[in-house]
Amino acid sequence: MTVTIGRRELLAALGGAAAAWPVGARAQQPERMRRIGVLTAFAEDDPEIRTRLAAFRQGLEKRGWSEARNVRIDYRFAPAGAQAQVLAKELVALQPDVILAHSTSVTAALQRESRTIPIVFAAVADPIGSGFVASLPRPGGNITGVMQYEASVTGKWLAMLKEIAPSLVRAAFVANPKTATYYDYYLQAAEAAALSLRIEPVLTLVENATDIERAIESFASAPNGGLVLIPDVAATVHRDLVIALAARHRLPAVYFARYWVAAGGLMSYGNDFVDMFRQAASYVDRILRGDKPADLPVQAATKFETIINLKTAKALGLTVPPGLLVAADEVIE
Repeated sequence: MTVTIGRRELLAALGGAAAAWPVGARAQQPERMRRIGVLTAFAEDDPEIRTRLAAFRQGLEKRGWSEARNVRIDYRFAPAGAQAQVLAKELVALQPDVILAHSTSVTAALQRESRTIPIVFAAVADPIGSGFVASLPRPGGNITGVMQYEASVTGKWLAMLKEIAPSLVRAAFVANPKTATYYDYYLQAAEAAALSLRIEPVLTLVENATDIERAIESFASAPNGGLVLIPDVAATVHRDLVIALAARHRLPAVYFARYWVAAGGLMSYGNDFVDMFRQAASYVDRILRGDKPADLPVQAATKFETIINLKTAKALGLTVPPGLLVAADEVIE
């Protein structure tokens, strides 16, 4: 017996079959383009920030986010915090799904512009003292991220200086009060460590290249001194000048990151900032997938490294003790 089916019935049957097909068998719908803002306190052409941002993108790609497919990234650069507020306003006006904030001053600028857009910070020293989070385990607002150091790291910096220069009795803590608003966070911890090492910590506040040159020259006029460069984006912008002044005045110096030593500085102990940006990508991913910053605990940086520049030590007339060499993750010769 032949069964005849009309056009309407055929279309209805085909429609029902399509509805029954598994999702994977249907034509793929394009993913919704998500938007990420990035505001950093380095210049756009700084090789260090290029490396960090590449690591951030790699971290996103590892989790399924690609600029070629499903995410757009809007970058803004505020060297040493210059124009940070204007650029923060620009980014917030774009209404991104989440913003990556690099540095304390940049995070503060973004916080002033929005209390609703999720913000993930990287390289913030004291997120509680800066007013970004209520507590490390429960941030409570629209901001979370990866903090760089506990204040106790100052004891390590001073101990390294004393080990490489046993006669050292004074250490200048160099910071810009406008960008390193948290300098007391480090200085108070340094005072306890300095007492046991018989070192006098000297707060040295600078705001520009002229200040840096004048302050270091004045500090070097007395013997047995050394420099401690605490995390500060303003000092980083002038890192070549600081390194040159330390060499000119034969001052041992300890820095907070590898890139200072790669540029000719004596030694550093601190976070791997490139790895920190990879960590930040994990929180950006979680927020894009629906998590709230208020519920994401502030992370501590997980990778630390000690770097020694033997060429610089030799130029300063210093012998690197075996203990420092053994502890070094990298020795530049």
